[in-house]
Amino acid sequence: MIQDYDAALAFIHGRTQFKKIPTLSRMQTFLQRLGDPQLKVPGIHVAGTNGKGSTVANLRDLLMADGLTVGTFTSPFIVRFNERISVDGEPISDTALVKLVQKIEPVVAALDAELPTGGPTEFEIITAMMFVYFAEQPIDVAVIEVGLGGLYDSTNVWTPQVSAITTIGYDHMQILGDTLTAIATQKAGIIKSEVPVVVGKLPAEAQAVMETTAEKKQAPLQTLGVDFTTRLLAPQGWGERFDFDSADAHFKGLTTPLLGDYQVDNAAVALQAYLTYHRLQQTPVNARDIRQALAQTNWPGRLEVVNADPLILIDGAHNEPAMTELAATLKARFGQQTVYVILAVLADKQHAQMIQTLAALPNVQLVLTQFAGPGKRAVTTPTTLEAELPAGQSAPQFDDWQTAFVHVTQQMSSEDVVLLTGSLYFISAVRAYFKTIQD
Repeated sequence: MIQDYDAALAFIHGRTQFKKIPTLSRMQTFLQRLGDPQLKVPGIHVAGTNGKGSTVANLRDLLMADGLTVGTFTSPFIVRFNERISVDGEPISDTALVKLVQKIEPVVAALDAELPTGGPTEFEIITAMMFVYFAEQPIDVAVIEVGLGGLYDSTNVWTPQVSAITTIGYDHMQILGDTLTAIATQKAGIIKSEVPVVVGKLPAEAQAVMETTAEKKQAPLQTLGVDFTTRLLAPQGWGERFDFDSADAHFKGLTTPLLGDYQVDNAAVALQAYLTYHRLQQTPVNARDIRQALAQTNWPGRLEVVNADPLILIDGAHNEPAMTELAATLKARFGQQTVYVILAVLADKQHAQMIQTLAALPNVQLVLTQFAGPGKRAVTTPTTLEAELPAGQSAPQFDDWQTAFVHVTQQMSSEDVVLLTGSLYFISAVRAYFKTIQD
């Protein structure tokens, strides 16, 4: 019998991560044994290559501003596992998590014995815990982030009121496919029959998949740039300002404290999904509440300030599409300053493209390092990263990021900026370090 928090986490993380053949049948059987809690959970489903977390955070704050109790399911966590299952922004308690695992463990054991391919995976177990927890609370609405892909993701046994797909780009290609059409087909797997779907700005081939799938499922499709639009305004201080327009909503001068043009896209997708949800519920929205909710949305690890003077930032850009967006923001916002970028990347990511994107910025000074990767996942060595720099370029290498950080602080001036990036797991370690020294 699992008695404490550490044992509960060990049970969860001790499970296999993937099975050879993707299927939802094992998850459906698992939830049936638990009383089908997902049938008691209303809400919004969010998929996409990047932008899922920020979109979930915007939706959470918009819905909470209505006075609703809002459950969120996100991955990975930044500081602590419990963040993945939260209610009104508060992570699940250790005690509640242990009770969930105690309830689920006997069902897992039975399925291990019965199913030819074994019982649930790690993510299937976490997903089941989330559905049970939200059904028991109960919550008014859930905002559930897809773990990987969509079509065969364990969250996809659920039918929401609204689906949202933020972006489509190259990531997890060994699982989702190596073309945008293949990746988009996986993401479009969350589109349900007659359930409205809101999508962000997608490449043409990905948009075509969304349109075909939505038409086939008779799911009303709303696309950023077509059915709802934004207009970027000159920023005033940190964050972004924008106007928002759709068929039945017009907002001037909305703000988000999240930095980067792409965060305006994420906020717009969230706002359109929120408005669609209310239209279906036939409930009113309040313009002042919307404005305040978006203005206060915070999402850790997205150009997050961990030290103000000198300015030290962390960002979870962990694939080429995210790094391209990050580079654009660095150019727009910090183009007149030297930015020291301390980079560490998992080995299964597009590290060659990521480093070349950063190296193309004239004001960036790259510093290459590594960190202790999660579980058995390998981390790209600094030597490998340097070999991928454009011809004639070099960068200092360090075996651990703390030494790299000390090196940078000894080189920089008070006007320079430090950015640590390349992996969500990396910045999780960095964020924990800064929290420790600041406490």
